Amino acid sequence: MNQKVSRKQQILESLAAELERSPGERITTAVLARSVGVSEAALYRHFASKAKMFEGLIGFAEESVFARINQILEGEKETRSRCARLLYLLLAFSERNPGITRVLLGDALVGETERLHQRVEQFFARLETQLRQVLRESRMRDDSVCVDAESGAALMLSLIEGRMHQFLRTRFRESPVNGWEAQWAILERALFRIEG
Repeated sequence: MNQKVSRKQQILESLAAELERSPGERITTAVLARSVGVSEAALYRHFASKAKMFEGLIGFAEESVFARINQILEGEKETRSRCARLLYLLLAFSERNPGITRVLLGDALVGETERLHQRVEQFFARLETQLRQVLRESRMRDDSVCVDAESGAALMLSLIEGRMHQFLRTRFRESPVNGWEAQWAILERALFRIEG
């Protein structure tokens, strides 16, 4: 059983690596099988379809990102710091996982099933809901937020998605975390009342 788990993981890692190596290109099962060192039939013993492989990458992103978000929210109570850490987490995840970034932005899903696009939409909707909740809780506690929760969450998510798209557009040369501190300082002033 452990062998199957590790082979599935190996397939997903190879898919992510191929997506990173070939930005803008479709990854065929033949290329993926060669990369893993197995036959195409062996791929299908572990995943019923290529769509299931993409679902595995989306699932990895969900598990990784939302588990870390929960840790941040448990450990950090100050709203500005929560938002800053949450947004940085997303950018750092993107930087460490360029292939998965292609999946999350839909670039690798062109021609794939609608179900995959919906999963990605749900991922970003969940992120926006989490940001909205952080801002709403702040308004209830200390009212340091100077925008409504919906607008603030949408603005933060738009900036993150834009930086991820820039990373993809530059074929992963322009890191999404480059210059982030200066951009966060601007965004922070737009979202929060800063004393002094």
